[in-house]
Amino acid sequence: MNKTIVIKKMSSEPGTPVRYYLDGFNMNFFLNRRVSVKFVGFQCLNCKGYKPIFRQGVCKSCFFELPQTADWVIRPELSKAHLNIEDSNDRIWRKIQLQPHIVYLANSSNVKVGVTRNQQVPTSWIDQGADEVIQILKVPNRYLAGVAQVAIQEHMSDKTNWRKMLQGNSSKNINMHNYYDLCKNIIESNSKLNELLTPYFIDKYEALAKSLIFDYPINQSRIKKVKSLNMSKKKNFNGMLTGIKGQYLVFNNLDVLNIRTNEGIILNIKTI
Repeated sequence: MNKTIVIKKMSSEPGTPVRYYLDGFNMNFFLNRRVSVKFVGFQCLNCKGYKPIFRQGVCKSCFFELPQTADWVIRPELSKAHLNIEDSNDRIWRKIQLQPHIVYLANSSNVKVGVTRNQQVPTSWIDQGADEVIQILKVPNRYLAGVAQVAIQEHMSDKTNWRKMLQGNSSKNINMHNYYDLCKNIIESNSKLNELLTPYFIDKYEALAKSLIFDYPINQSRIKKVKSLNMSKKKNFNGMLTGIKGQYLVFNNLDVLNIRTNEGIILNIKTI
C-alpha cells in the first residue's frame, strides 16, 4: 500500500473479528505491519476546497451551513421535524429525523445510553467500540429518541472514555437485564414520559435476544497508556499497526490515530 487519501470514517463489517476498510483498503490486512503516515494537507469533505478543517471533516464556512452539523444531530431532543418545522431546505435531512430511531445501552468504557437511526445498526455501535449493546426503545422519530436519552442520562453516562475503551476497561460481569429494567423504571415513573414512550419499548426478552457482542482486531491486554496523534501537527509518523477498535488505529508504541478527528486531512499512507 502506498496511497495518498483524504481521511474519512472507516467503514466496517461485523465479523469475528470486525473487518475495517479505509478508502477501500482492508485495514485488518495491515495488522502487524509497519506503516508510514505523512501529512500532506487539508481538503474539506463538503466543498472539496483545500482549506483548514474546522470540525467534523469540513471547513469553517461549511460547518455553519450544513444541515448535518445542526444542533439536533448532537442533541436529538432539539429535533423539530416531527412538528413540520424545517431547519434546512434539505428534505433528505428532514426525512432522516423522521426515520425510526433506536435508544440503546452500550457497554464500552462504561454503560452508556445512546441514540442511533435504525438504518445505522450495527455500524454506529462498532464505530464507538462498544463491546456489548442492548436495545431499549424503537421510536418513530429523532425527537422521541432524544427525549428518552435525556431522561436516562440523568442516571448514567452518554459518553465513552476512548482511552478506557481501547484498554478494554468496559464494565465487567454486568447484567444488561438490570440496566434494561432501570431504563424502563426511569421512564415509567414519569407520567409524561410514560405516555410518550412506553408504547415504544422493545420487549425485554426480544431485546436480550437481539443483544450484540462485538469482537475487535485488537489485543487489549498490552494497552496501558495511549497517546493521541494529531497528524496536522505531527506531520510524519511510522509504527506497527497492532490493533483497530471503534474508529481508532493503535500502533505498537501505543500512539493512536483517531480517524474521525482526522477527517478531511490528506495523508500519504504506505507500508514499509
